[in-house]
Amino acid sequence: MKLIVAAVGRLKPGPERALQEHYCERIGNQGRPVHLSPLEIIELTESRDKSAGVRKANEAKRLLEATATASYRVALDERGKAHDSRSFANVLARHRDGGASGLAFMLGGPDGHARDLLESSDTRLTLSAMTLPHGLARLVLLEQIYRAMTILAGHPYHRS
Repeated sequence: MKLIVAAVGRLKPGPERALQEHYCERIGNQGRPVHLSPLEIIELTESRDKSAGVRKANEAKRLLEATATASYRVALDERGKAHDSRSFANVLARHRDGGASGLAFMLGGPDGHARDLLESSDTRLTLSAMTLPHGLARLVLLEQIYRAMTILAGHPYHRS
């Protein structure tokens, strides 16, 4: 099953970009044996519109277009469902085993997601009750995708 992480905003060269590359490499290596690959990262530029509502609508349109090939879409949202790592791994496995061709995670811009994107998503996921910068949220998501793969593979990376 293909995985897509579509995010508004680009990581600048430096520690966040290096850590993203590190987890993408790990996901690439671990994903094939558990049939959760390939991983595609799609970075979209932030909207420059003056109104937050127009910015969100613009970004939502582009996120939905970028993830159109996914059979299941997850919006990262502060009001979404919280999962522990094992539960998240089970969600990935359930979609993989259910024949989903692709699963997309959508991270919005600084203003969040437009209502139409949230309503057209199959589910909403929160990574934390705390507000995270978008780059860090992307890294937490990638680490949890990798952790889910190791859980499904019985690898000792996840020890609790």
